[in-house]
Order: sequence, then structure tokens, then C-alpha cells
Amino acid sequence: LASPAEGDLTAGVSYIKTLPDRVALQDATAQMAILQFMLAGKDQAAVPVTIHCDHLIRAQKGAQPDLTIACSENKEVYDFLASASQRYGFGCWLPGAGIIHQVVLERYAFPGLMMLGTDSHTPNAGGLGVFASGVGGADAVDVMVGMPWEVLHPRIVGVHLKGQLQGWTAPKDIILRLLAQLTCSGGTNRVFEYFGEGLESISATGKSTICNMGAELGATTSLFPFDQSMKIYLEACGRTEAADLAEKYVHLLAADADVLADPKSYFAEVIEIDLDLLEPHIVGPHSPDRATTVTKMAGHIEAGDYPPEVSAVLIGSCTNSSYEDMGKIAAMAEQIAEKGLKLRTSLLITPGSEQVRATIERDGQLKKLEAVGATVLANACGPCIGQWKREGTEKGEKNSIITSYNRNFPKRNDGSPETCCFIASPETCMAYAILGTFRENPYTAKLQAADGSSFHLIPPGRVKEVPEEGFVREQSGFLAPPPEGSKHLEVKVRPDSERLALLTPFPAWDGQDLRGLRLLLKAKGKCTTDHISPAGPWLRFRGHIDNISNNMFSGAVNAFSGEAGKTVNALDGSILAYHEIARAYMSAGENWIVVGDTNYGEGSSREHAAMSPRHMGGRAVITRSFARIHETNLKKQGVLPLTFANPGDYDRVQDGDRIDLLGISELAPGSTVRAVLHHQDGSHTDILLKHSLNAEQIDWFKAGSALNFLRQK
Repeated sequence: LASPAEGDLTAGVSYIKTLPDRVALQDATAQMAILQFMLAGKDQAAVPVTIHCDHLIRAQKGAQPDLTIACSENKEVYDFLASASQRYGFGCWLPGAGIIHQVVLERYAFPGLMMLGTDSHTPNAGGLGVFASGVGGADAVDVMVGMPWEVLHPRIVGVHLKGQLQGWTAPKDIILRLLAQLTCSGGTNRVFEYFGEGLESISATGKSTICNMGAELGATTSLFPFDQSMKIYLEACGRTEAADLAEKYVHLLAADADVLADPKSYFAEVIEIDLDLLEPHIVGPHSPDRATTVTKMAGHIEAGDYPPEVSAVLIGSCTNSSYEDMGKIAAMAEQIAEKGLKLRTSLLITPGSEQVRATIERDGQLKKLEAVGATVLANACGPCIGQWKREGTEKGEKNSIITSYNRNFPKRNDGSPETCCFIASPETCMAYAILGTFRENPYTAKLQAADGSSFHLIPPGRVKEVPEEGFVREQSGFLAPPPEGSKHLEVKVRPDSERLALLTPFPAWDGQDLRGLRLLLKAKGKCTTDHISPAGPWLRFRGHIDNISNNMFSGAVNAFSGEAGKTVNALDGSILAYHEIARAYMSAGENWIVVGDTNYGEGSSREHAAMSPRHMGGRAVITRSFARIHETNLKKQGVLPLTFANPGDYDRVQDGDRIDLLGISELAPGSTVRAVLHHQDGSHTDILLKHSLNAEQIDWFKAGSALNFLRQK
């Protein structure tokens, strides 16, 4: 805490100011974060910062050709990130070094650390006992310039793991089981702390998998207490000193005996999961909380009329690309190779880092996977973030895939809304790659060997969590900050660049109520950050706010028409894309507003989903509820995030409404805002709105943005 003596620690009510120890930036979000940091006028960051070039590498042919293409296509952006790292003293992991969360786990994470990352899956580091939270770039910049990170004090949920993982059940199944129970909004403003005897059967990287997908719950973060699995992992990574330090202070890195004896007296809620009874789970398509089990998958496919044949299997990403994960699927590959078989569908492997890739090459797992038909991609996010230049499947062709990734929203992997993506553990994914269909349970299906004999897959059991010889440690992909001062260096951005553009401050609030706001969008159902500001091919514009705004709301479903990405331009009646109408309203001197449903803005930490609406004339968003990171991002950019006092008032918003927001000048913590909906028939409806802004966040709005407020201080 920044001021322990003054902090109000009322969970779910008070805002607390904290002092994180470090910040990690991935290349897609780093661009905007650095552009904002440059506006702050600082010469170096107040805490250690690293940049990780992992999101912009497209997957198509294989690791080396894809990396070569990426370095050519993204040269301008990579040069910008490298020069900024040298100018401001950041570390920079270059393309091919690995995915941000895996590299952080290997190099920087240790029990007791508090860190922020400009990626929603930053909680991955909780597998090593780190309080790691995903944030937007503006939150990261606050810490980088020496200010506290402010966050709503989360409620603490205890997850009691009983029994042991066994058979085909994997760590991934624990978090998929939680998603089935709590849904994608069940973790909002909550921290999940795991405890119990079940922890002993989970490796450090298995724990990271669970924490990683806590993001899909909407959790502030998730974490585990320090134990021997963490010590083993740290030592294998050559970080014995960190392991020894954690052992010295183990009493501060695990729950007290009183908590373990009576958890319900200390946690806001306790959830129990018996690992002895846990079944392998699968979620999807189109939402990480649409859950079933492997035993029920065939019926799930039939009931949903999803394509039953598996068109592709993808294993890896930041969620499941550990040495242990690769060892388990390699053991399964060895099983079928001994029977003279190969995979029945394409299998793409994305290692989490060069450390993992080089080590599984040395130890033989890579060769076993390639022998049965797997293709190894670059050490990058690739298809997980939509960077998959998929071949062999036409856009619009309905098909099913299964991945060990973390998200499965429509268009998420290959840009096609017809692709039905299911998520499961690496073992379950590999089993379906071997079977090739969802019509049967791959764990009980009878397989035919090359000699005509029959056999069943056998669970790989416990494999090595870490390599006996330690990891292959490779530093060639790291650009260290210069030891001397770097104020003389210049970070250049071409004025004619389509990839990067320097930022100009947003205008301050004029002191008046917001009247006559055009209703640009009333979104129906899920409206994630992928719906608001898609990734995939749009990642190339993440450093150029005007160009990336041309994807604004392109995936959002219009509640009045049911169509995605389009609505009626109230100025002339034409049907256009949302970004085109927003620009037309701006040209006419008019501002606009958005209305959303529940858990609006779930998913990625990308602040472009807040910056683009602000840049294009959006002044407020009214919803039934918000996802945590997106609500904060809206506040940071000077957009008012408001919620219906009566959630049913969502239904009173009509097509063509103009909306007044009244009482803005009296905005105060806990106050309400009156909205008047002016309907096209001349009638109007008054409704009441709530907000979660505290006093300082109201100052952000008045200044035009949090960054404007920072520069005024």
C-alpha cells in the first residue's frame, strides 16, 4: 500500500493505492503505453519495465519463416519499441524470444512480487506466488511515472482444492470447472487464492495455467501460496537465490494456520473442488464459460449442431506451453508412433518461449511431436490472438477446432465467425488430434494400430515438471537497457506512418451537462473487447489511434437489427459501419453514447477499446454491468462509465434515441446521474444511473483524461 496508515480496506467498496514492483508490456499494447509515457515528459521509469515482442507474429508456415516475415512486416514497430526501450531504460525481449507471461515466469516472477502487465493474462505469474494484475496502458503508465496503482479493494475468494489430480484430469480442468460454476463475470473485483492438500499434485506451471485463465473469470488476479513446486521451478530456471529467499520468508507467502483451519471466517467465499472427482472439461464454442465434460462432449456437439469433425488442434500459447505440458503431449505422441499411427488432423504447437523450445528440442519432445505430424510455430501468441493466416479452410465455412488457449470468442483465432473454438487441456486436445472427431470420447475410443490391432490411449501420468539438466538459457533475444544515461537518444515516429502516431491530449470537460448525445450503439449480449476493438489483422495499427479506430465496434451486435458492426446513420438514414457514423457525427459537431448489456468489455486489457470511442466522439457508456479492466480504461480516457440503477431500464432504450446526462457538475463519489431518453416519437423517458468513480477519477473526467490530470499536477 502507498499509505498503509491512511488506507480504507473495505473490500468491494474502497479504492486502495498500491506500489507495484515492476511493469511488463507486450508489443501490441506497449505502443500506446509508451506513447502515453512520452507525453508525461519523464526520462526513465520509476520501476523496472520490460517490453515483450510476441503479439505481432503471424502463424502460417512454421517458426522460422513466420518470424522472418514478422520482422520485415513489423520493422517500424519493432524499431520504435527497441529505441524507446533504449531511451527510457526498459528491457526489451525481441521477436522470437517468447510470450510475455512465459518469459516473466522464467526471468522475473518470484513469490511476494507485485506487478502489473498490459495484458489481461498477466495473472499467469500467480503460479509463482506473484500478485500480478492485467491493466490498460494508462494504469501501467501511472506506475511507470512513479504514481500508485489505484484499484477497487477486491474481495478475496478462497478455492479449496481437495484430493489429487489423476488420470486424464489436468490443472486446466480446475479453472474450466470454476468458469462453469461462476461464469465470465463471476470474478469481477475478486482475487482468487488457492489452498488445500490438492496443491501438492499441481506443478508451478500448472498453477500458472489456473491463474492465467482467472482472467476469463474477470478476476483482479489469482495466486497460490509458496511451496516446493515453485522452488523446483525457480531452481531449474537458474534462480536459486529467489527460491532461497522465498523459503526464508515462507511464513509471509502462505496462508496462516488459522486461515486453513477456518477458511470461511477469513474469505468472502470459499469454493471447494474435489480433484479426485474432477472430470476433464471442455468449454465452447464462443465463450469460455460454456462448459461440458469430455464424457458429454458428443452430446454437446449434437445439441448445439456444431461440426463434429475436428478441423485443427492448437496447443501452447501463454496458457499451456510449459515443459511439463510439452512432455505430456509428447508421451501421447510416442504412444501412437509405437502403433504406427500419425495424427488425424493438423496440430500446431506454439512454444511459450525460446527457453522452452530449445529445451524440448534438446530433450527429444519436439522430435516426437513432429514425427506424428505436428507443426511447430514461432514462440509467440500467434493463433491465440488472431494472428493465424489459416490455409485449407474458407472464411464462412463452419468448422470446429480445439485449443489449449484461453479465449474462444467468435473470430478470435482465424477471423472467421463460423469457426467453433473449444478449449481444453493439452492432453484433451492431443487426444482429439489423435481421434479426429468429437463424436466419441477419445479416452475410451478404440483405436486401430497400423498392424490392425486395437488399443486405447493411456494417460501420460506424471512427467518431469522441469528438465533434469535445467533449462537451456538463451539471452540472445534480449536487448538490455544501456548502462549509461540515454537522454540523448531520440524515439522517432514518422509523420506519415500508418502504424504509429504521436498522441495529442483529449479535450477537457467543458463544465456542462452532456445533452443530445446520439445513440451510436445499443449492444446486445456479449460485447467483449474483441467486439469493440478486434485484434488479428488490426494489431498492426495498435500504435495509431486514428487508423485502429476504423475497427471500432465492428463485432458489436446491434440490439435493434441483430446485425454486427452496422447501424443507421441518424443524419441521413444510411446503413453504415459504426466507425463511419461516429466520424460523421463528429464532423457535424455532435457527440455520442453507447448502451451495453452485462459484463460489457470483458476480455483483453486493450485500452484501444476505450481510446477509440473517446477519439471518435464518445462521451459515455451505459451498461447493466462492466468488466473491471475496461471500466477502468474508460475512466482513464475520460469516458463516463455508467450503470443502470434498474438493470431493466436497458429495455427502455429505443432506436434513434438522443440522450441527456444531467447533473454532471454535481458528480461525486456515490452520486447518481439522471438520464433523459428522447425518443423519435417525441416522448421521453427519465432513468437513473449509477457510477463507481471516486474523487480522483472524477478529476480525470474533468481534465479530459487521467494523463491530462497527471500532466497538470
